[in-house]
Amino acid sequence: MSSRRRVWLFDLDDTLHDAAGASMPQIRDAMGDYIEQHLGFPRAEAEALRNQHWHRYGATLLGLVKHQGVDAAHFLHHTHVLPGLEARVRGHRADIAALARLPGRRYILTNAPAAYAARVLGALGIAHLFDGVIAIEQMQVFGRLRPKPDARMLRAVAARLRVHPAHCVLVEDTLVHQKAARRVGMDTVWMQRWLPPERKRPHRRPAYVGLRVRALRALLRSG
Repeated sequence: MSSRRRVWLFDLDDTLHDAAGASMPQIRDAMGDYIEQHLGFPRAEAEALRNQHWHRYGATLLGLVKHQGVDAAHFLHHTHVLPGLEARVRGHRADIAALARLPGRRYILTNAPAAYAARVLGALGIAHLFDGVIAIEQMQVFGRLRPKPDARMLRAVAARLRVHPAHCVLVEDTLVHQKAARRVGMDTVWMQRWLPPERKRPHRRPAYVGLRVRALRALLRSG
């Protein structure tokens, strides 16, 4: 396959920037606040419910929609206000330079809402390097929200982009998302620059990971 026919699907948080320092603690707190204030759970139960839905569905939102009847747009808005976000966003200049040189089409594929993605990309100064952003609002399959790692959504994204899954490469920090991508025929890259040591395990590259990198310049050498 020609490198210029390749379609790159980049995750955002902890792949292109240090989300642990910029937004993740605040988003977790905001989710707990939402469950407490809008659903009436005591704080400890709110945190337990957030974790329960995260582990069961891969996204707290999915569990809240299914079991508590939460409106997805309302939840996403209230949990991603994040005052001062732009000042905390931190990327890496070498990664940005590599992105600019990477042949093929490039898209953001994020389980975050579109408004948040736009703020982060704007703070990093890299929005112009992408052909589009596929945020959680666009991850509907037959009228139901299907964020990563849903294989049906990944196939639908490839179809929407008019490309065979085998021509797509998912660049991610989250292994379960890569496992789903490989299952539908996509190539996978495990980006580790922003991961804490405990998330870099296993030390051996899993079979469903095509490439493990600490810097995006490695993609320029991947053929």
